[in-house]
Amino acid sequence: MKIGENEGIYCNKFIPYFLLVKQISWGLRWYKIKAIWFIYIYMGSSITRIWNKLFKNQEIRILMVGLDAAGKTTILDQFKLGKFVQTIPTIGFNVETIKYRNISFVIWDIGGGDKIHLLWKHYLENAKGLIFVVDSADHERIDIARHRFLELVKLDKSVAVLVLANKADLPNHMSINEIVNRLEIESIENKKWYVQAACAVSGDGLREGLEWLSWVLTKN
Repeated sequence: MKIGENEGIYCNKFIPYFLLVKQISWGLRWYKIKAIWFIYIYMGSSITRIWNKLFKNQEIRILMVGLDAAGKTTILDQFKLGKFVQTIPTIGFNVETIKYRNISFVIWDIGGGDKIHLLWKHYLENAKGLIFVVDSADHERIDIARHRFLELVKLDKSVAVLVLANKADLPNHMSINEIVNRLEIESIENKKWYVQAACAVSGDGLREGLEWLSWVLTKN
């Protein structure tokens, strides 16, 4: 009986401590699991946000305008098809979705006639970028191009502006510096702009212009 009692006393003294240690151990395991789960969820959501930002397809609306015969529709065909297509003057507008990297550019090609240019400002609404196509060999109408260009870009100072100096393959074309001066681009305040020499027929310079536009519109 004494042995039994001693054994009983022994057990009665140490069973509660054993259970306490066991409870603490399970508690630590539970907090460890919660910590791992929190890190997994937090890191997972962060990685997902970064992945979506880098690789998720974005749709951006772009307005492309310029004087008639500047080469807008030919440029649009080069963007879409990657080759030269014989075109006719645009009476109204053309709309094409151009996929470049992880961006879908919805490009509105608006005619440049004397009457339809009055509607340019309405198409500028909700646009993130503006492509202004200028005939760099058209010395006679460069002042008209400047007037319409400045009239449009001053309506929205947040839109990014890409000027494509088309027909740069012609011998009498204006240089980039001359285009900048004649269009008075440097007078624009709080505006991201870039001028790229291009040839709509061969496609030269178009990719570089699109690269800048995609960079400036997605860098933030």
